Amino acid sequence: MQDTFFKGLKVVEFASVLAGPAVGMFFAELGAEVIKIENKTTGGDVTRAWKQPSESPDSPISAYWCSVNWGKKHLLLDLTQTEDHSLAIQLASEADVVISNFKPSSARKMQLDPDTLSKLNPGLIYAQLNAFSDPEDESPAFDAVLQAEAGFMYMNGEAERPPVKMPVALIDILAAHQLKEAILLGLIHKARTGKGCTVSASLMESALASLANQACNYLMNGSIPQRMGTRHPNIAPYGDTYLCADGQILLLAVGTERQFSQLCRALGLEHLLTHPDYQTN
Repeated sequence: MQDTFFKGLKVVEFASVLAGPAVGMFFAELGAEVIKIENKTTGGDVTRAWKQPSESPDSPISAYWCSVNWGKKHLLLDLTQTEDHSLAIQLASEADVVISNFKPSSARKMQLDPDTLSKLNPGLIYAQLNAFSDPEDESPAFDAVLQAEAGFMYMNGEAERPPVKMPVALIDILAAHQLKEAILLGLIHKARTGKGCTVSASLMESALASLANQACNYLMNGSIPQRMGTRHPNIAPYGDTYLCADGQILLLAVGTERQFSQLCRALGLEHLLTHPDYQTN
């Protein structure tokens, strides 16, 4: 049942790179018909060319592209051409969901904006992925820049060393989850009312929302998150790593006082349980 949950749902994806395509693949994996429109004039989604040195330079796809484009139908269209543009409009007018990361001005110019498409298809759920809180802010949205602007890089890395970018495009992934949730809410709304809607998420807002306890530490206590390596600002020892006698690295994730007691007994360090420095977390 799981891979056919969205059977009969039609999704048209006007999105490239990572966040938008990740949303489209979520629905494809669960049985929806997902049609991805790629830019013919640029050879398709830019990630087709994002290859590691070990990948064939002649291949039309990359491992990166495959990571978020599995299970879709792919159409390479030139939306400046009448025939291709008409096909895109037709597909969108028949869709249950449209996923877009077009700049708002570009979407309006191509008549692929939510206002235009919702008139053609009142039941459409139009899911817009933006870079920043203001949807009209059309500044480029690079994941690495957003990691820096939202504070993730400031927190990430070892103390006394420079900030570190995370090795995956985490902000894109977070925004994809936020937009996915918005679409699911849109589907519930449509099931109850029969009406479509426009939903949106932005990379910056998704990043800020995902600061979670680190943000609350600041908002409630004025504590600015610092680089701590793998350690945790609220719990100890949680994330701390230790080099063992066999050369392997051990990571501890001790989340409660009871677990700390069990750890001390397992290591033969029961005397720490009465030590004044280790009475509470």
